[in-house]
Amino acid sequence: MSTHYKEEFFSKLLVEGNDDRHVILAICQKFNLPETFSIVDCKGVVELLKNIPIRIKLRDQYVGILIDADTDLSARWQQLRDILIPLGYLMQNIPDESGSIFKSVSSNTVIGIWIMPNNQVNGMLEDFAHILIPADDVSLPYAEEALDNLERNSVTRFSNIHRSKALIHTWLAWQESPGTPMGQAITKSYLNHNHELCISFVDWLNRLFNPDIQI
Repeated sequence: MSTHYKEEFFSKLLVEGNDDRHVILAICQKFNLPETFSIVDCKGVVELLKNIPIRIKLRDQYVGILIDADTDLSARWQQLRDILIPLGYLMQNIPDESGSIFKSVSSNTVIGIWIMPNNQVNGMLEDFAHILIPADDVSLPYAEEALDNLERNSVTRFSNIHRSKALIHTWLAWQESPGTPMGQAITKSYLNHNHELCISFVDWLNRLFNPDIQI
């Protein structure tokens, strides 16, 4: 998939920010996914949620929603239900752990939802990246220890919800190219795109945007 934004696609993947966009682009490139959708940086969760009914009104063929669970997966899911059920979408009470896909009784737009990190627990994009750290990595425990020491000494300034951000960027600072962004960390194979979680995510993308493709 090209790194360029292509508005002409009638299918859209809505993401919260630029980091999400670059991670998805890197994953698509690793798996050679066809260019069948545009990635829309909504510049925040509030605008992403506002964008959902707009995309349905514009009659986009497929709309993917990539959104962080943050501190309350159930509350995030209910937010999405509150938007989509009145628009005719038949949604279950909990997310599908392999990524949700819904049709509407009143719209032709198919909706797909992936709640970071894995549709099952609280967290965000950085927790997804954390899971992709290779199992045999020897530096991650030291990154954990460094954060633990800082927290014990009340040195950190970030809120607890952003601890995963601090951890993944600490770990990335110690790689061959220090400070590599998460998307490039996938491209450079610092993060393991062959992890079952990443494969499940790609399967969700294909089921939504490329239903004839199976990996």
